[in-house]
Amino acid sequence: MNTTHANQQRMFSEIPLAHTLHERPLREWPAELRPTERLHENGAAALSNAELLALVLGSTGSKNPVTLASELLASFDGWRGLLAVTTEELALHPGMTRQRAAQVKAALEIGRRLLQMGNPDRVQIKSPADAGKLLMIEMSHLDQEHLKVILLDTRNRILKIHTVYIGTLNSSTVRVAEVFKEAIRLNAAAIIYVRWNITLKRHTLPNM
Repeated sequence: MNTTHANQQRMFSEIPLAHTLHERPLREWPAELRPTERLHENGAAALSNAELLALVLGSTGSKNPVTLASELLASFDGWRGLLAVTTEELALHPGMTRQRAAQVKAALEIGRRLLQMGNPDRVQIKSPADAGKLLMIEMSHLDQEHLKVILLDTRNRILKIHTVYIGTLNSSTVRVAEVFKEAIRLNAAAIIYVRWNITLKRHTLPNM
């Protein structure tokens, strides 16, 4: 019996701690498994969504930040949900504060702006699907009708992404001249318009 007990103890001591880490404060994690150390060692691309969000949250008191980050991603259906939710709603989630909510929203806004900027020297639109992918993240959280135009040069490279009109919660009305005004000013060779239809909760397929 003593031999069996010793074997059991040895077996359990060899079980990886990963499955219990989320129940422990981050300071009790092995150093090499903490998000900060993993980022320095392997780069940001190696981190999971929860680990990245945990670094944005910072210290969360007694709550494990990776656990809190996982809960947020699950509760709000990932990054798009976190982008769409208001700062006030985010702050009400258990374990969150107004400061932590502000940090999350600020980080997401940085990512959104970087995506929106792109690089006109490299971004080339070859199909309506390319235009849809370009604007999907930015427009998917909007709660009003939006009409945007993507202006292209002779090689289908982006000159500018311009918001033509923002409607009400359920409608939008725009004059045809407004759609082409900026294209004429920039001497665009082609124009794509993208409409976010809040009533149908979808993008209207971009038209070239």
